[in-house]
Amino acid sequence: MDGWERVRRRPARALLATLAVGALAVTGIEGSTGGAGDPSGSGEPADPSTSVRIAPTPTPAYQRPAGRPNVLLVTVDDLAVRDLPYLPNVLRLMGKGGVAFADAIAPTPICVPARASLLTGQYAHNHGAVTVEGARGGYAAFDDHATLATSLQDAGYDTLFTGKYLNGYGKDGTELDVPPGWTEWRATIDPSTYHFTRRRMNIDGSVVRSPGYATDVMTRHAQAMIRRDRGSTPWFAWVNYVAPHVGGPKLADDPVRLYEGTDAGNLKTTVPAPEDRGRHRRVKIPKLPYSFPDDTSSLPAADAPAHRRFSKLEKKALRIVYQRRIEAAHGLDRGVEQLFTTLRATGQLDRTLVIFTSDNGFAVDAHNLNGKLYHWDDSLRIPVLMRGPGLPAGREVRTAVTNPDLAATILGVAGARPPRPLDGVDILPWVTAPDQVRVVPIAGWPGRDGRRRFYAGVRVGGWTYVRFRRGGEELYDRGRDPYEMRNLVDDPDSQAVLGALRRLTLRYRDCAAATCPQEFYPASAASDPTRIVGAG
Repeated sequence: MDGWERVRRRPARALLATLAVGALAVTGIEGSTGGAGDPSGSGEPADPSTSVRIAPTPTPAYQRPAGRPNVLLVTVDDLAVRDLPYLPNVLRLMGKGGVAFADAIAPTPICVPARASLLTGQYAHNHGAVTVEGARGGYAAFDDHATLATSLQDAGYDTLFTGKYLNGYGKDGTELDVPPGWTEWRATIDPSTYHFTRRRMNIDGSVVRSPGYATDVMTRHAQAMIRRDRGSTPWFAWVNYVAPHVGGPKLADDPVRLYEGTDAGNLKTTVPAPEDRGRHRRVKIPKLPYSFPDDTSSLPAADAPAHRRFSKLEKKALRIVYQRRIEAAHGLDRGVEQLFTTLRATGQLDRTLVIFTSDNGFAVDAHNLNGKLYHWDDSLRIPVLMRGPGLPAGREVRTAVTNPDLAATILGVAGARPPRPLDGVDILPWVTAPDQVRVVPIAGWPGRDGRRRFYAGVRVGGWTYVRFRRGGEELYDRGRDPYEMRNLVDDPDSQAVLGALRRLTLRYRDCAAATCPQEFYPASAASDPTRIVGAG
């Protein structure tokens, strides 16, 4: 019995059953009726010139718990929502006692811009670190003098960091850097960050070797910081695990060794903990409608990954990539459980807000994509679970949330002044409200050159729209087509929605702070985004 079956059979995960099945998670409020953009069900497209605009929902009243909580932010690297069944402790601890966000989004789904959004509460085009290396990319591109850490420290928090920071940290003479705002600093130094059995770390300004399996090492560092007696001083701890990102050392049965000299040998894997290696050696990649599709004729040439075709040998290698990822997830699951054990043993669990998330999603088969960064649901969607003071237990929220929102939320619970103008919003007032629809701008920049976007678009309820810089568009109604198999750009019944989402993309692609889409709309906007302000 493997991952999906376990989720179905364990009652503790009933809350998260929808969350764990990937693209189907949000159809409850986002499914369309009738024609696209047709709330009446008549099959006729809506006319934006005659549609009545939907007013945004006022922010609900929200009473914060007394006192300022500790905050534990746990970030993993490249974990997909569909990997969640392999983290049973995370689902049990966060699901029973907290809130699961079924439509959480990384608007620029790749390492540096996503993490910089967590540090600033801004979209990538505003914080400026839009890609992982090259122009406007990596650690060198990010101004860390005004961040979540500096604001929390100014508000009286101890701020604690361990794990991976931003790509490129430690290179080009930066290995002794300790960014402003951190009370305790324990960061891995690139390129050793991606070596899962040995690494160099900057610990409060001194470079030390820190051997051991990466996830276990990060957990021990975090536990040591959490255990420290700080009196009445609240703390914020950011634990950044590296798994299941690819890395070394190479194992004997990795594709690079099994298929050396072929294209399959170029497919990289992560490294599970020794006790988890081979645990899922018989697992297969779940066969879903979007797995390795052959017919991509409706997609523009600029959507390069979609047009790739993997050979039989490459698919065998990708099965190993998938196996390694879910094996590495077990180590993360134990690490989070150990952090909870430490919080409970030190009497801090009930006064600590715990947030679990990933920097971005990931795919090994969906739409012929092995990776992230693109606009597909598996790439954009991230797990977000929260547990802490004042939060309901066993609650699933289908209102969209983004990683800029997580920064705004942490600042809100801490009573801290934002370090920069915020694009994101505090999500906590919306946790117990009826599910809402939001406009979320999405964008991607090439991995080694951040000078120009290669796509921009929006997600609105169950709709996804993107336009590529080199030409071509894609439009999906995920409520009716959860695996995003039918591009509706040329569908006559979808033209009103297409026009509305084009206008929203132009309106918000360069937004900043209050000009970003910070409104929440009733669920009725899900089937007819032409009625959203700015879409007409």
